[in-house]
Amino acid sequence: MKIIFKYSWLLILFVYACGRHTDKVEKVENTTPQVLDNGTKIVFPNSETSMFFETETLSTTTLNADVTAPAKVAATIVKSEEGASQNIVLFENPELAGNYTQLIQHLININQIQNSTIKQRKTELERIKDLQQHSAATGKDLLDAQLALSVEETNLANERAAIIEHETKLKAGGFQPELMQKATAGTAYIICDLPENQLSKVKEGSSCIVQFMAFPNEKFKGKIDDIADMIDQSTRMVKLRVSMDNNNGKLKAGMFATVSFGVNEGNTINVNKNSLITVQAKNYVFVKTAANTFERKEVQIGNQIGDRIIIFSGLNNGDVIAIKGVMQLKGLSFGY
Repeated sequence: MKIIFKYSWLLILFVYACGRHTDKVEKVENTTPQVLDNGTKIVFPNSETSMFFETETLSTTTLNADVTAPAKVAATIVKSEEGASQNIVLFENPELAGNYTQLIQHLININQIQNSTIKQRKTELERIKDLQQHSAATGKDLLDAQLALSVEETNLANERAAIIEHETKLKAGGFQPELMQKATAGTAYIICDLPENQLSKVKEGSSCIVQFMAFPNEKFKGKIDDIADMIDQSTRMVKLRVSMDNNNGKLKAGMFATVSFGVNEGNTINVNKNSLITVQAKNYVFVKTAANTFERKEVQIGNQIGDRIIIFSGLNNGDVIAIKGVMQLKGLSFGY
């Protein structure tokens, strides 16, 4: 009986101990962010969680960068030693040289036909008409005079049509025929190929710096004269023509060069390129509005200069925006 009582007591103690013992369950901290206002606001449970997202504070700054493009001296202008009325254009490309020569010849022909031959034929036609009225010329004489005038007018039309082919090729090569005719001796023209996506960064009339392989330690100043009207469909490049002083004859047609265009965007609000996301053709950044809160803001953007993107609207000086972890914020904001 004593033995049964003894073990019964032990059983009670065991059951009591089991009843008193519970496994310790560590409290798991909630790290799930809240996504509010249709994804435009993301609130993290605490400020420590949001520290993962690196930020920067915005301010207006001046952006400067150089856009460079490979180039070549495509033509130089020299004075004729034989007293010709026009200066000599030395093209690097023989085909362009041929186009220019033929264009000049057609222009001479047009001038001759228009200002001399046709005027003469018209005068002869009027004389024949007058003679016919006084019975001094036959109908055949009148017909011959009319035919002679018609032939010269046809010749004039053909000469004008012939110009178009040569003019088109010259323009495709970066040259304006009228400019070349008026160009002064001692001028060099540089042609460079600029990528289509860099076209907005250059303007006609702006200055540039040119460096030549032949003179690696020198920098020359040039001016953008013209931006071509067409883009190469295979390379997506557009030709720019730069004019330079070459009175010393130092620059030779065919020399290779590099042209640098200085880009200055003045005082603008700009952001790191990594802060920007694009969804359905709209651009957004995430602004940190509190220690644990980010808000999505739509922005209007401008050019990219280096690693910075110009902001036209949507942000203000002093805004704090995310520049790291932006893809995670995008996923939370848009639900993917």
